[in-house]
Amino acid sequence: MKISVVIIAFNEEDRLADALISCKNIADEIIVVDSYSTDKTVEIAKQNGAIIIQHEFKNYGDQKNFAMKQAKNNWVLNLDADERVSDELKKEILNIKKKDIKEDNGFSAYKIKRKTSYLGRWIKHSGWYPDKKIRLFKKDKSHWEGRIHEGLFVDGPISSELNGDILHYTYRDVTDHIKRLNRYSKMQAEDIVKKGKKLLYLRVIILPPITFVRFYIWKMGVLDGFPGFLIALISSWATAMKYIKAIEL
Repeated sequence: MKISVVIIAFNEEDRLADALISCKNIADEIIVVDSYSTDKTVEIAKQNGAIIIQHEFKNYGDQKNFAMKQAKNNWVLNLDADERVSDELKKEILNIKKKDIKEDNGFSAYKIKRKTSYLGRWIKHSGWYPDKKIRLFKKDKSHWEGRIHEGLFVDGPISSELNGDILHYTYRDVTDHIKRLNRYSKMQAEDIVKKGKKLLYLRVIILPPITFVRFYIWKMGVLDGFPGFLIALISSWATAMKYIKAIEL
């Protein structure tokens, strides 16, 4: 069993090296699809033995589908530049690789837990953990859908999650968090308008406070301390933004 690690990147010079180093001993090839970075992302990828392919970014689903198709191996491990493979997960994947490909029990993909660091703290609640994602999969059985918050759709059985986590070093700081959600909200607003959703003024009044309660109370963000409060607050703001921008459109 051979695995291609595939990463999409844009201006990730401060985080990409750690992602590449974390997966070197489990990867039979590493592919970085770069959307024309203006920093040292490409140089860093080359220094760490990755194959570099540059491709214009349109949306996350399309970019990940393109990247997946560049892999020479059928088994693909998808990582983001702000993610790392934990030591425990490495051992799990190496154990899978030791088995003959015929002994994969017919699985088309594996779920992996993702643990996120935010403001210097591992978030264990707030709806952010265990955050199970399908990240190890057969490319001929899989495809990505979605412009943002893209999802992987798999034809075939999916294994229960492996031991170990993908470590997610998400937003660099609160400013990065807000800027990124503000950028996402534009695409979300376009999707809202495209789908013809109604009662937008009512949604912008009702849904933000519901979002705050969902993250802070229902998903136990209160147990994550001040970072949990910020996650709920910024998520509420982001909900308002996407509907305000939809009203604008």
